[in-house]
Amino acid sequence: MQDPLHDIRASFFVECEELLEALQDGLGELEAGGGDAETIHVVFRAVHSIKGGAGAFGLGALVGFAHAFETVLDEVRADRLAPTPELLRLFFKCSDVLSDLVRAARDNGQVAPARVGAILTELHSFGGGAAAETPASDDFRPTPIVLDLDLDLPPVPSARPARTWRIRFVPGAELYTAGHEPLFLLRALAALGKAEVRIDPLPSTPFVAYDPASSLLSWTIVLDTNENETAIRDIFEFAEGLCTLEIGLSGAADGGRRDMPSAAPANNEGAAMPVPPPLGEEAASGRDPRLGKTAATVRVDLDRIERLVNLVGELVINQAMLSQSVAEAGLAADGKISSGLDEFLQLTRDIQDGVMMIRAQPVKSLFQRLGRIVRESSDASGKSARLVTEGEATEIDKTMIERLSDPLTHMIRNAVDHGLESAERRLAAGKPAEGTVTVRAGHRSGRVVIDVGDDGAGIDRPRVQAIAEERGLIPPGLTLGESEIDSLLFLPGFSTAGQVSRLSGRGVGMDVVRNAIATLGGRISISSEPGRGTTFSISLPLTLAVLDGMVVEAGGETLVVPLSAILETLTLRNEDVTRIGPSATAVRIRDSFVPLLDLAWLLGYGPGRPLYGDAIALLIAHDDGTRAALVVDRIVDQRQVVIKGLEDSYGRVPGVAAATILGDGRIALILDPSDLMSRPQGRPGLRYAEAG
Repeated sequence: MQDPLHDIRASFFVECEELLEALQDGLGELEAGGGDAETIHVVFRAVHSIKGGAGAFGLGALVGFAHAFETVLDEVRADRLAPTPELLRLFFKCSDVLSDLVRAARDNGQVAPARVGAILTELHSFGGGAAAETPASDDFRPTPIVLDLDLDLPPVPSARPARTWRIRFVPGAELYTAGHEPLFLLRALAALGKAEVRIDPLPSTPFVAYDPASSLLSWTIVLDTNENETAIRDIFEFAEGLCTLEIGLSGAADGGRRDMPSAAPANNEGAAMPVPPPLGEEAASGRDPRLGKTAATVRVDLDRIERLVNLVGELVINQAMLSQSVAEAGLAADGKISSGLDEFLQLTRDIQDGVMMIRAQPVKSLFQRLGRIVRESSDASGKSARLVTEGEATEIDKTMIERLSDPLTHMIRNAVDHGLESAERRLAAGKPAEGTVTVRAGHRSGRVVIDVGDDGAGIDRPRVQAIAEERGLIPPGLTLGESEIDSLLFLPGFSTAGQVSRLSGRGVGMDVVRNAIATLGGRISISSEPGRGTTFSISLPLTLAVLDGMVVEAGGETLVVPLSAILETLTLRNEDVTRIGPSATAVRIRDSFVPLLDLAWLLGYGPGRPLYGDAIALLIAHDDGTRAALVVDRIVDQRQVVIKGLEDSYGRVPGVAAATILGDGRIALILDPSDLMSRPQGRPGLRYAEAG
């Protein structure tokens, strides 16, 4: 039988991810100099909320570290400590450790005590409490020690005169569902001073009318304390929205009544307790603490969305099959059946777009992880670097976000280790001592493009070619263009590191990155300018489920070319086709020549065409602007197709991105135009049409 707290605990960790994201956002604003008192408050509340939730589940290590962290944040919040660059760097490290502790608690793992202790020592230097006071594991259970030392000392005058507060506390049923224990709240109140706690009379509702899920108990507390109302309310912070709370000075005319968020009648009879969405259920409420706006959200297991995506894919295939059957039956194009199929097609597209939007997520969470990579890489390499992100709201398929993490991590480390110069060299070149790594995302031509750039020295192309020759990756003495030299970085075993370090030098480099991007149906390109820096551009499809493609035939086979890669279609003329070199052919398109690729020959379906006059070609383009003309036998149709991956069964197939099922039930390969363009652009013995 599953632990009833399992779902609540799981929801707590989901909420932690949201709080950690808010923490990173706030620290980023403070670092950029745009933060204010409210920003500091948001940061403090994020850490405080994680601490409170962790305490409910007995996560001692997480509670202890969060307490030390929030103590220093409280000093900043109270203007007793200035948020200097040094302190903000420490806060970012604390955020990293806090993230690790949250994930370790979620996955039953552990964070190295030495690493946690080192950060706690730094916090202690700013007033964050002694490291020894923080529990080293989640087995921590505080044991009170009472010392009866009668020193006959005069009483210490209080900072504030003692006052008597009257507190009425009425829990809602959701308070218990969320895992809160009123006893702990009452004990915390008693710790503030002298407390008289009494339980209020139970409602007089007949027993048979009791709702087992409702809350029947409530308490009234008379508290003598030196603390103010804020300190009292802080105790009930995590019960906000889950109870009715009245606090006032004893004897005050209005009773000091203030509800969280609304008051209930004293006897609970006919009372409508506030019922916010309970933690742990799918319905949730997300609030922007700065704007005060509430957006309704739904938490759904990813497997459910995956099943829905698969069903939409089958719906697309079914629609294609129906259209094929209607065409084969020779029914009139303007008939009711054809009209109904057109509506079915539009409805299918709308459903598919809606499902993709559900699975799409902003890249913000991915970009936030990269900030930590930059900080760790800077420390390891001894260089000063900062991360600048743009386009964080750009949405991409959820599965892509997870699978992009490793490639982008590798690229960020390379940018810091290889791209950026040392502070001395940067200053000598007239640059700031601190380097900048920029990551930006955006939509372009129906695809998602992510650029990872640095403002370093750029690629030393002569050195890259020399290293490739030394390692035997290319023959010596080749004459290579800039883009060809840049492509050497993607060769297996290539590395410019002179020695093995924590970041690089083991010969496992950009080839791994390129392969990881290729498995997502993407491609990667390089642009670099000496002295100005290097940028790697990753182009990815919007989704891994469905794409718009052009169905063509070549060498007797039916193939699909992604529509996003096609600029235009052409009918070739004899006078526009020209031989380049012994076996390559180009075609003149307006004022430029582009390589001519015979698709049937490239894929091994046949010898290809001896002549290209009147042949059909697709003008395709790479993200870096490179173009090519892809010769096909016939254009069949333009349609939406469902992507079926081949990697698990066949590995990576050159020139092929995936496969699909056509309307007649046949399987067709989905081509990778970028990979086709990188293959040999000709064939031995190729003949061409002479001009005229």
